[in-house]
Order: sequence, then C-alpha cells, then structure tokens
Amino acid sequence: MTPNESEAELLTGIKVESEKEAAAAADALMAKGIETVIVTMGAKGAFVVTADSRELVGGFSVKAVDATAAGDVFNGTLAVAMAEGKALKEAVKFANAAAALSVTKLGAQPSAPTRKEIEKFLSS
Repeated sequence: MTPNESEAELLTGIKVESEKEAAAAADALMAKGIETVIVTMGAKGAFVVTADSRELVGGFSVKAVDATAAGDVFNGTLAVAMAEGKALKEAVKFANAAAALSVTKLGAQPSAPTRKEIEKFLSS
C-alpha cells in the first residue's frame, strides 16, 4: 500500500509530518493485514515499512510546478521496478526519482518521465 501523508492520515487518524508519525501510520495499516506500507512524503522521500525493516528512502529536491500525477507516477514506476526484479529499496528510489521529475512539469500525462529521463536524473 502506498498512501501519501494525507491519505495515511485519513486511513489511520494519525497526522503524518515526520518519520516517526509515518512509522506509526504504517504500523496501524499493517495491523489491519497489509504486509508492506510505503508512505510517500514528497521531497522527503518514502517511508518503507515491512515486517523486517523500516526506513526512509530519501527523496529529491526539485522545483515543483504541479503535483497532479506524482502518486500515479510513483506507483507506476514502483510496479515496473518490482516487476523487473529490483529490491524494494532500489525500486522505491527509482519511483522517488520518477515522481520528483513528474512534479517539475504541468499536467498528468505530459509530466510522466521516460525511463531514459529517470536514469539520467539518478546518475546526475
């Protein structure tokens, strides 16, 4: 499950503004049977909680213009990375980069970066 801060609060009643609060919200969701919770936190990154680990996978600071599709881009690229066999932390980093790039452009579809753009961003 990949709620953003606001969604995590709506689902759990826990206001999410810090890693500690993201962990608490993730724990509440896991108590309902969800095995992996990734709370997306914008430029801060994504707080990843599984039965075996909990860590913030750092985000990227960019000049944000429009966050319309950031969550969709994050989830799509996370799914691609996982399907390609990337480890969870690596997949989340890839998705964080894609979401960061997406907020630098206006609109939904036009803001989705290509793989080449994501890889270039990650290597810079």
